[in-house]
Amino acid sequence: MDPFVLGILSIILMIALTFMGVPIALALLAIGAAGNIYLMGLPQTAMQVHMITWETGTNFLLIAVPLFVFMGQLVYHTQIASDLYDFVHKWFGRLPGGLAVTGVFTSAGFGAVTGSSVAAIATMGIMVMPEMKKYKYNLQLATGSLASAGTLAIMIPPSIPMVIYGVWTETSIGKLFIAGVIPGILLAAGFCAMIVVRCLMDRQLGPAGPVYSWTERLTALTKLMPTAIIFIIVLGGIYGGVFTPTEASAIGAVGVLAVALAMRRLTVKRLKESLWQTGEISAMIYAILIGGVMFSRLLVQTDVTPALVNYIASLQVSPHSVIFLFSIMFLLLGAVLDTFGMLILTLPLVFPICRNLGFDPVWFGIYMTVMMEIAMLTPPIGLNVFVMQRVTPEVPLSEIFRGVLPFVIICLLLVVLIVAFPQLALWLPSTMG
Repeated sequence: MDPFVLGILSIILMIALTFMGVPIALALLAIGAAGNIYLMGLPQTAMQVHMITWETGTNFLLIAVPLFVFMGQLVYHTQIASDLYDFVHKWFGRLPGGLAVTGVFTSAGFGAVTGSSVAAIATMGIMVMPEMKKYKYNLQLATGSLASAGTLAIMIPPSIPMVIYGVWTETSIGKLFIAGVIPGILLAAGFCAMIVVRCLMDRQLGPAGPVYSWTERLTALTKLMPTAIIFIIVLGGIYGGVFTPTEASAIGAVGVLAVALAMRRLTVKRLKESLWQTGEISAMIYAILIGGVMFSRLLVQTDVTPALVNYIASLQVSPHSVIFLFSIMFLLLGAVLDTFGMLILTLPLVFPICRNLGFDPVWFGIYMTVMMEIAMLTPPIGLNVFVMQRVTPEVPLSEIFRGVLPFVIICLLLVVLIVAFPQLALWLPSTMG
């Protein structure tokens, strides 16, 4: 069989297995290994698998993945997030739709410390939904706002998908983190503005919450300070060039551990749960990475990637037209793939095209992150929606999907903004020390 035909068949088979529900890591590894065995034989393929596994496991930059995951698990299990919720609620809860606004800002802050979308939704759902029901919030607005706010965790640094993107494409992870700050703030502000406007137009959607005194607000701020300082140190250190993202992940994990100990919230049981779940999540990510590298090498050996790059170049279409086509592709793939699956499956194909068209790799990383956020909300996969439904089983999935629709529109508007004004993502990285 001609190698190019083998490469095309591998892509088709990969998509078919994905639609059939085969785990993405297994599908990538199986197809990549089978294709390489056909081209090179079993001994060389076995050597490749061994080398890829070793290189992935010992990659210095990828050490940040389990450390950031561990930091997020500690924040989740030690209930540090409740201090963040208390602060945001006392400062913003009195706005129309104040509890939904509180959920968005708290998720943004929680994601800034943890980088975990699932943990953000689970935590916010448990804390905020009972209050929303108490104040008779519209269930579509309540569940839709919390499910959508969880996506901020992968945009506002630290972001595990950004770490993987940076390692895969050899792009500065520090610059990716800093580039996500302004788009992340814009997205959070857009979500909140939309909530407030809708609740002003229809007060029944989400009434304003109670008004707290300045003493109560400042007390809540004081309780939040230790966690806020950790975030400032992690992000400020990366921005100032004081330490690398990997070093920042270690400092952040130790910092959260120290705060949890000082607040007497860390028990042996909570530490065990944090370590166990860190191991599970990290193993899943590493498995996808190893399978992705195998599949990527198959595409390179069969000349599919360079052929695709040359074909796109021969079309003589504008770069923005290609981005439009990419956006449609990501929306379709988001229906069947999770965040990491979409990232690893598409990067070997789309990144060479992006580089050939002259797009900045940092900008393209932010663009892909926003598209992954949208994929986390759209049916039928919509991971965030399913997590939200597990938190509120009495609300049908169809209602939650309707609830996230206005937030998906805000995400699409952000895509338009960063395509039209790339400096929204690139200005801060250009000022880094």
